[in-house]
Amino acid sequence: QVQLVESGGDLVQAGGSLRLSCAASGSIFRANAMGWYRQAPGKQRDLVARITSGGVINYADSLKGRFTISRDNAKNTVYLQMNSLKPEDTAAYYCYADLSLASGTRTNYWGQGTQVTVSS
Repeated sequence: QVQLVESGGDLVQAGGSLRLSCAASGSIFRANAMGWYRQAPGKQRDLVARITSGGVINYADSLKGRFTISRDNAKNTVYLQMNSLKPEDTAAYYCYADLSLASGTRTNYWGQGTQVTVSS
C-alpha cells in the first residue's frame, strides 16, 4: 500500500518561513514527478511547484523567488521551502507523486494535506 505522508504545516506570521516535507512509502519502483498543490477555502487547487526525478522544476509564476522545491530520490521525499510568507499563502498544501510501482503500474497519489496559515 502506497502512502504519502506530509508534515511541516503550521501557523506562522507574515514574513516567516516554513518547510514542508512529503515522504512516499510502499512498493515503489520509481518516483517520477513529485510536487505540491495548494487550495484555499472556496478556491480551486492550484499547482505550487513540481520537480521531476531528473531535477526539472516548474513553479507557479507568482511564487518564483519565494518558494523552493527539492527532493531526495533515495528517500522518495519532496520538500517545499517557503520564505517571506504572506497571508495569501494561507491554504491546505497537498503533495502529489507520480509513482511507478513494483507491480508495474503507474499512478498519481495525493497526500492528505497539511495546513499552512499565515497571520498578518
